[in-house]
Amino acid sequence: MRGTAVRGVLLDVDDTLVDTRAGFAAAIEAVVEVYLPHLPAERRPEVLAMWRADAGGHYRAYTRGEIGFEVQRMRRANELHAAFGGAELDDAAYEAWRALFWGTFERSWVAHDDAVAAVRALVDAGVPVGAVTNAATALQERKLAATGLGDLVPVLASVDTFGVGKPDARIFHEGARRLGVEPGHAAYVGDELDVDARGARDAGLLGVWLDRPGARRGGPHPEDPDEARASGVRVIGSLAELPDLFAPR
Repeated sequence: MRGTAVRGVLLDVDDTLVDTRAGFAAAIEAVVEVYLPHLPAERRPEVLAMWRADAGGHYRAYTRGEIGFEVQRMRRANELHAAFGGAELDDAAYEAWRALFWGTFERSWVAHDDAVAAVRALVDAGVPVGAVTNAATALQERKLAATGLGDLVPVLASVDTFGVGKPDARIFHEGARRLGVEPGHAAYVGDELDVDARGARDAGLLGVWLDRPGARRGGPHPEDPDEARASGVRVIGSLAELPDLFAPR
């Protein structure tokens, strides 16, 4: 694998390179302060958990190209309010909600501690890197620029430019094409086992699951790292492992 089979590395952005979890936590806390002030402190973590889980599948519907970005987010916002005793948001009220949520979220963007050094080591070793993401290109470019990754990780394929998102095999193939390598010579690294690592594996790439200890998306998950490895997925605990795996000696 080292420096031979893998000739390029594709990366997820949210909760892989950028600590989106922390940004969402700050944004939801701001929303609770204004829109759900009656909620006891011990219940506030439930709001973030519900937002992250998206049990209604609205974000996945967006990545399949079925609804728009703001539509999915307004639906999720109203689901939160319905669940925790907030008022229903009409279009005007949602705009104010969105401004509070988004402003707080954007001010909270930071890169994961292991991201910049790992990506820079790959780039310095001559390994092409790029991002394939289920969010909009302009958003992810701003996010990467704000966190010190903008000059290192170009956004190669996204749900808004390609029309569908992960785990559709076509977006992985498009990322590999734009990276300049065949899918069989590309690795894809992401924090979600199903959407990222298994999706990439099924598309013919090397799927790499970033399973940071205690940081799985939406809280505890039943995924078993040993089962993931047995299914052909590479499992790592930190992006710091990437240069040793993929940078040529």
